[in-house]
Amino acid sequence: MKYLLKIFTLVFLVFTFNGCTDKQSKSVQVGFLLHALDKERWETDRDFFVQKVGELGGTVDVRIADNDAAKQLAQAKELLANGVDVIVVVPVDQFAAAEIVNEAHAANIKVVSYDRLIKNCELDYYVSTDNVEIGTLQANYLTAIKPVGNYALIGGAKNDNNSQFLYLGQMNVLQPLVEKGDIKIVYNEFTEDWGEDEGYEHTKKLLAKEQNVDAIIAANDAIAMGVVRALREAGKEEQVLVAGMDADLKNLQEIVAGHQTCTVYKPYDKLAATTAELAVKLARDEECENTFQTVSNGEKLVPAVFHDAMIVNRQNLKLTVISEGYQTEEAVYN
Repeated sequence: MKYLLKIFTLVFLVFTFNGCTDKQSKSVQVGFLLHALDKERWETDRDFFVQKVGELGGTVDVRIADNDAAKQLAQAKELLANGVDVIVVVPVDQFAAAEIVNEAHAANIKVVSYDRLIKNCELDYYVSTDNVEIGTLQANYLTAIKPVGNYALIGGAKNDNNSQFLYLGQMNVLQPLVEKGDIKIVYNEFTEDWGEDEGYEHTKKLLAKEQNVDAIIAANDAIAMGVVRALREAGKEEQVLVAGMDADLKNLQEIVAGHQTCTVYKPYDKLAATTAELAVKLARDEECENTFQTVSNGEKLVPAVFHDAMIVNRQNLKLTVISEGYQTEEAVYN
């Protein structure tokens, strides 16, 4: 009897061990829902993410929603029907994407929100940079150069939670200076889709009502490119300070030319690596390290990982985006 019990125990342990090993080593399928490939940085994020998941033994099914929230939901349902193990989302709309989370949870699949927070749902995890800190970096840098003057703010998309965080960071710096009378905010508008044409049109409107502008804080580099284009037409491209975000190649070249003052570089490889590692662990039901911060999405405190961003200017180009391998020196100084 004891002999049979030992045999049974041995078989059970071998079965259990093999089951755990198979689960931990299995190839997982990650669904990656991207809002669009409308900006240079999103191609970078996609490529880094696919590469990192591949290095961890998984595959990625990428879907592009072309900034259509209904299309993104349909793509999520298709991924779930195809049996993906986890979903990573860059949401088109921070509120509409809650339905993606609901659909995934109904199928017992976890969801990671990438760079943009999904609101009002039981979101599982969030990976991003601290966008309040990015807004603070932008405003701190420009006000250090121009502590007195007329400032304009051209924000990100109205339906993107990051736009509000950036604005909060900017105003944390600017509001005390406004109250002192050192700075006057002469323009303050959000955009519809973070686009270059919007940056251009907003700057045209700004210059039509106020010729004396000292600094413009643009929410991203696409908007900043539109700002630079409008300033160039007005002959003011070297007179107005311009901040952006994303470290797009064209904007880095404008920084070299002296037409854009600074941008903010997010460590895209680190963001992608963190998200890939998290997604693969979730897909394999492995335990995640309990080192998360939390951020409220209106429904719950979501476990979150934030990476630090950095200011990029003409003086530190080589020490930041070039040394990080994000852009080559030849391309930036072309």
